[in-house]
Amino acid sequence: MIQGSIKRIVISRTDSIGDVILTLPMAGIIKSLFPICEILFLGREYTHDVVDCCKNVDRFVNYTEIEKLELNQQIEFFKDINADAIIHVFPRKEIVVLSKKAKIKIRIGTSHRWYNIIYCNKLVSFSRKKSNLHEAELNLKLLEPFGIKVEDYKLEDLHNYINFCPEKLSEEIQNKFLIQNKIKLIIHPKSKGSAREWSLNNYKKLIRLLPPEKYHIILTGTETEGQLFRNIWMDSSVENVMDSSGQLSLKELISLISKVDILLACSTGPLHIAGVCNIHALGLFPPIKPMHPARWRPLGNKTKVFCIDKTCSKCRKNSQCECLNEISAEEVASFIVSLENNKAH
Repeated sequence: MIQGSIKRIVISRTDSIGDVILTLPMAGIIKSLFPICEILFLGREYTHDVVDCCKNVDRFVNYTEIEKLELNQQIEFFKDINADAIIHVFPRKEIVVLSKKAKIKIRIGTSHRWYNIIYCNKLVSFSRKKSNLHEAELNLKLLEPFGIKVEDYKLEDLHNYINFCPEKLSEEIQNKFLIQNKIKLIIHPKSKGSAREWSLNNYKKLIRLLPPEKYHIILTGTETEGQLFRNIWMDSSVENVMDSSGQLSLKELISLISKVDILLACSTGPLHIAGVCNIHALGLFPPIKPMHPARWRPLGNKTKVFCIDKTCSKCRKNSQCECLNEISAEEVASFIVSLENNKAH
């Protein structure tokens, strides 16, 4: 176990939004045990707004800008961080090498990467690919050198260590997209290809099944994604549907999510944002390992996952997942309606 005073720790995770959110409990757990320790999060620019919502992270370090520098400048930048330790949650050879060249004293990584064996001095042995643990639990295993054991934490409690506080939604966005006196549901149908997706026809069926007098539906996504679904859904017969695709920054999307009642999406960033915003986060998952919900379900106490109970691997190399589309619009609609019925009782 690591001995001595640890004043500053860098958590390095330079991949996508969902992955970053499932890493954030590490910051809260470190803070709970080492209250005076400063936590820095090394990530890419597009996750900056997400990390800023986590009040257990003291500073975001922008790797998108660092990698534009010459090698000697990168090394000096890492030296100037003056960290006592760095945890390589998402292993990148360049960052692992930089942390060694910058003489960061404690460098933690998994023992399953050859460059970690060379450049890290604290190795943790586990395999993400073969594990049955959730992604957030796997991340916690990298805290073992600090004497922190994943077995001491329950998966259903990990969201409590994030302290996720979105910025207040602007009046302009609120007035434009939110209608009072209706149940507000965000549908985020696409994933930029990062996850298996429910078909647009299934989403269309779902919209038709929800009573328009009760539900106000907001479609979210990028401009490119919006072009895929506008012609299918946006017609005069669906007056309760609003399209926000391409109109919101990530910071605005986070704030909007925090102000609605329900979000429905596949295994993608906005689903994980909804989970830690403490709204009903409904996820659509394939049964394929390691994409299945046991590994990637959102954190939070209002989460629900839809997944066909079967063993399947035939869709592994095909972005169109037959098993995912076996989840019926009727099943999802029934659950959404039940949320209001349970609230009434």
